[in-house]
Amino acid sequence: MGNKKLLLGLDVSTTGAKALLIDSEGGLVSSATNPLKLSTPRPLWSEQNPADWWEGMAKSIRSALEKAGASGEDVAAIGLTGQMHGLVLMDEAGEVLRPAILWNDQRTGDQCDTIRERLGKERLIQITGNDALTGFTAPKVLWVQENEPDVYAKARHILLPKDYIRFKLTGEYAMDRAGGAGTILFDLKTRTWSPEVLEALGIPSEWLPPTFEGPEITGVVTAEAAKATGLTEGTPVVGGGGDQAAQAVGVGAVESGIIALTLGTSGVVFATTEAPLIQPEGRLHAFCHSVPGRWHFMGVMLSAAGSLQWYRDTLAPEVDFDDLVGAAESIPPGSNGLLFLPYLTGERTPYPDPLARGAWVGLTVRHTQAHMTRSVLEGVSFGIRDSFTLIKEAGLGEIKQVRISGGGAKSPLWRQIMADVLGVELVTVNTTEGAAYGAALLAGVGASLFDDVISACEATIKITGRTSPGGNVDVYNQYYPHYRALYPALVDEFKAIAELDV
Repeated sequence: MGNKKLLLGLDVSTTGAKALLIDSEGGLVSSATNPLKLSTPRPLWSEQNPADWWEGMAKSIRSALEKAGASGEDVAAIGLTGQMHGLVLMDEAGEVLRPAILWNDQRTGDQCDTIRERLGKERLIQITGNDALTGFTAPKVLWVQENEPDVYAKARHILLPKDYIRFKLTGEYAMDRAGGAGTILFDLKTRTWSPEVLEALGIPSEWLPPTFEGPEITGVVTAEAAKATGLTEGTPVVGGGGDQAAQAVGVGAVESGIIALTLGTSGVVFATTEAPLIQPEGRLHAFCHSVPGRWHFMGVMLSAAGSLQWYRDTLAPEVDFDDLVGAAESIPPGSNGLLFLPYLTGERTPYPDPLARGAWVGLTVRHTQAHMTRSVLEGVSFGIRDSFTLIKEAGLGEIKQVRISGGGAKSPLWRQIMADVLGVELVTVNTTEGAAYGAALLAGVGASLFDDVISACEATIKITGRTSPGGNVDVYNQYYPHYRALYPALVDEFKAIAELDV
């Protein structure tokens, strides 16, 4: 590779250990992913073995280097990202004490209640920016404290999944501040661990690692890690960021007013803020950004493109997606009075309700399959607008642009509907590697190849397409209040139906 320096982004997701190499201009050089297995030993449980993360990542790093025809000497720096909120408990010697409890584990409902009782829900949100939810790290720590006292007695270190990879690479206990905020053991305003929360939950502060901004160097590759991965001893490793914060860097959503919208199986709305804003009821996540001195709001919709996938698989399995969606183009906005609620797997934003259910409302004999298809696209778009509404009400200010990515963003019709429902320009960008790409850019800042994160994004991320609001904005503004009225009207029935369906 000569003198050309490469940047390595590592992403330990729930499904795979990914290594991505880019060059100093941001061009994709190579990528490799090894699959990871999920363990569900009991109902509601979700676990993985951290050793599998490291084994998979070491293989992916070697493979990415081999595909690039590169050696460890060509890598200027390494950035980390991955699944947030997971609990890795380690002993004094750095040995893992039990399988990691993951972000999608649901066993900690009682512990969430305990956290609210000890701190008060309002105080908890004021400190951490978030309510206690089963996905977060803090209730997992309490669960081990209460249910596995022998394990808890040996614990001396708490890490997140990507930070276990950092530990294996560098021998250092460290965490980025975006990830730290996602534990809800963090003081959002001061960007560090909260003594008040730790004391209330009985978690020793010395178990928690020092925290770093996304581009800061946290350690260097050890001789042992170099042997396992093909990297070079002494290569710097930066803080990185949780998957959504790194994804936002990867599409250039690093300034206030530029929103990242990921329209995948779930829908994620990510809004950078220049101050530690909170939504008073905790209906939006509020975390530190991986950009130094920045924060972000995040709204999560559980069934976004997943709603379209379910609809097609269940009601039109023989129809190609393009043909299915294409037929909906001839249907007028509002689908002739047919509204779709996309709560097929419960909901998180704006209603943290696992019992919420999907529904079509307004069906008549004149509605066709094309109407139903369009109503699904519109219902998901209205659901995304709910997050935008909360973000605006919480004080973000003007929304200038939405950078859209994910499988759903490939549909021109869906992009147009979304632009009309949101009333703002949508753009697509040249980077499609998501969080791993953002982690690599953070590494580039740490290696001084870029002055800062904003200039790194400006140098590498280019707009490839634009979708402006069209002539249907007023129609959707008329329909949206009726969509908003459906959940409050149906919530009691959702709960009653869930009690019957046992």
